[in-house]
This record gives sequence, C-alpha cells and structure tokens, in this order.
Amino acid sequence: MLFLISTAKLIIEVALLSLVGQWALGWMAGGRRGNNGVYRLLQLVGRPFVVLAGWVTPPFVLQRHHGLVAFLLLGVAWLGLTAWKIAHCLQIGVQ
Repeated sequence: MLFLISTAKLIIEVALLSLVGQWALGWMAGGRRGNNGVYRLLQLVGRPFVVLAGWVTPPFVLQRHHGLVAFLLLGVAWLGLTAWKIAHCLQIGVQ
C-alpha cells in the first residue's frame, strides 16, 4: 500500500513541477515560448492534467485558467496523499 501511495504522490509531484516549470519558462520566454523545445516538453507532460481540469471545471471557467485549476487540484491531491502516507506509516509502525 505504501508503494501505491508513494507512486501516486510521485506522479503528482512530476505534474506539479512540470506546470511550475512551464509557467516560469513561459514567463521568461514571453511570446517565443512556442518555439522552445523544453517548454513544449513540459507542456506535453502537464497537458493530461490540464485537460482533466477542463473536464471537472464548470463551463464559465475560461480555458486559459485550466492550468491554474490543474495546479490547485494537484496541490490539494498532493496534500491529501501526504497526509495519507503519514497516517499509513504511523499505522504500520515506520518511524
């Protein structure tokens, strides 16, 4: 069970870091970010979570805000998984 919790937490951490990296690189590159290979790679990694955020948000949320919604949902999921991992470790006696 600890392996599954850690794996889910790792996937969320990679997605969060990809969204943060995409934001930072987009901020630095400005309008030329579409030509940047690293930006496109980060966009490829984060896209499934942004699409998922688009599915769960109501229609009045603009598409350009789906990345922020994805980041917030992933952050909440990461906090939940961290609490679950701590509780599980305490339950099985890991110190």
